[in-house]
Amino acid sequence: MKIIRDLKSLTEKFQNPVLTLGNFDGVHLGHQALFRKIVSRARKIHGTSIVFTFEPHPLKVLAPDRAPKLLNTFPSKMNLFADAGIDVVICAEFTRAFSEQSPEDFAQKILHEQLGVKEVYVGYDYAFGKRREGGIEALKKAGETCGFFVSMVDAVRVNGVVASSSAVRDLIASGKVREASELLGRNYTIEGTVVHGSHRGHTLGFPTANLNTQNELIPAYGVYAVTAQVDACRYQGVASIGVRPTFELGPVSIEIFLFDFDGDLYGKQMEVAFVQYLRKEKKFPDVQSLVLQMQKDVHEAKILLHHLPIAGKNA
Repeated sequence: MKIIRDLKSLTEKFQNPVLTLGNFDGVHLGHQALFRKIVSRARKIHGTSIVFTFEPHPLKVLAPDRAPKLLNTFPSKMNLFADAGIDVVICAEFTRAFSEQSPEDFAQKILHEQLGVKEVYVGYDYAFGKRREGGIEALKKAGETCGFFVSMVDAVRVNGVVASSSAVRDLIASGKVREASELLGRNYTIEGTVVHGSHRGHTLGFPTANLNTQNELIPAYGVYAVTAQVDACRYQGVASIGVRPTFELGPVSIEIFLFDFDGDLYGKQMEVAFVQYLRKEKKFPDVQSLVLQMQKDVHEAKILLHHLPIAGKNA
């Protein structure tokens, strides 16, 4: 998959471009339906499947106080695009000047003149251009003028819930990672570097890896059954997110205990997939009570991870 970050210097001409537009935070089932559509159409007309997206998220520029905590880091989102079979990603730098384009200018100058698109597919709620004035009908009208076809892909529903980035964010923020996985089609993941912590886990018999992550959205405080990937190997384990109230240590930490692992993780990259919420974070009266609960957490997680299917590629 080719990633193009500088739209101004783009001179390459693509064969029969089939394109979708959006931020695609989370790459949930609705986004995946769009990607399948453009990939299949591109193959049918011997064309190029293109995702046109933005960095940073538009609200981080236009209304930072309302900007959401993102579900993906940029590298993880690009990996998910590649997994979907996308040929090219054009990631435009989103600035206030970029946002001031009219829908007509965006369609004419970028989609038609610069990219030469043949077909454009968007989600049911897509809007584009200055102040998001351009809806799907405006895009279709621009397509008629410029000579490209425009169509909409319907919302994807799971148990009556529309798969959307906001719905996934709400579930993750509430600790409902299993429900979120149903909208994502895979388990929610964060990634980062293992760093030194208090080393208290070693003394308790549960040596944990402390994760330093650039992910913005972290699941709610609590204990989770997880899988983790390190050096291309996948392990099962338990993750604890919170402020460690029994020891009143703070600040927020993400600690992962891997089953059947004996080695040095410091400095390594780790991807953690959240499979199931186990319990909320609580303050225990003493260390022995905490250790007993940790033993129960591990036992419960092993049962869950053994019997439950784990969604998507993060299994």
